[in-house]
Amino acid sequence: MPELPEVETVRRGLERHLVGRRITAVEVGRERTVRRTSRQALIAGLTDTVVVAADRRGKYLLLPLDSGDTLMIHLRMSGQVLLAGAGSPRPLHTHVVMHLDDDREVWFVDPRTFGEVVVFDPDNVGVELPELARMGVDPIAEPFDPAILRAAFGTSKRALKPMLLDQHVVAGIGNIYADESLHRAGVNPLRRLDGLSPREIERIHAAVREVLAEAISRGGSSVSDYVNLRGDRGSFQDAHRVYRRAGEGCPACGATVRREVIAGRSSYYCPRCQK
Repeated sequence: MPELPEVETVRRGLERHLVGRRITAVEVGRERTVRRTSRQALIAGLTDTVVVAADRRGKYLLLPLDSGDTLMIHLRMSGQVLLAGAGSPRPLHTHVVMHLDDDREVWFVDPRTFGEVVVFDPDNVGVELPELARMGVDPIAEPFDPAILRAAFGTSKRALKPMLLDQHVVAGIGNIYADESLHRAGVNPLRRLDGLSPREIERIHAAVREVLAEAISRGGSSVSDYVNLRGDRGSFQDAHRVYRRAGEGCPACGATVRREVIAGRSSYYCPRCQK
């Protein structure tokens, strides 16, 4: 699933190419992509509107419209947002097409159909998109400091890795960036939250910021379906230290990287660097 750096890369592309453009027509294929409302609601909510900004919260793309509504796109497992000239051959599984006033099209492509496209009223987000209203702090788009993590961790006996994946705590971090951040911080993903020292929490905070910023600068990680607006792959996967590197040597110390299932998710760590 695309995580914060991948979604931020797409957001920056939309900011360059979609903001200020008028959507002149909309096509909707699979109803599952618009399951939160309907095909008719999406077409009516987008047609003849102008995109006025390109925002993001965690893994959600949020595009305010001049109508006062907001377009939300969630890529989930395999979604892609692509920009092409009008009439270009469309990939299989192109479920939403937005025709622009400059003879270009924005496509939402999603082979697994877990993704979503919806127009909603931002003043009613708690009802229309309740999960968005409950999200935690975005570590790139919002103020984020070690005190936020200390308050969230508290005296909980939960393991560290599942807490980092909890979108109600920190929005946008998934499996890739939790593993990479914890390796750079030198903290084991199985550590209990109530056993972390203030210094360790500071290291985790710094590593999260560092890893996310570096991944964004490299266009994200393309480990499956993710590509940017032009269809290009990111390159941060080439810099992964532990994610999906079980059995290989840790680039920091040479010890063998391990894989362990934590809270139902494959987790990768170095047993020497992350005791």
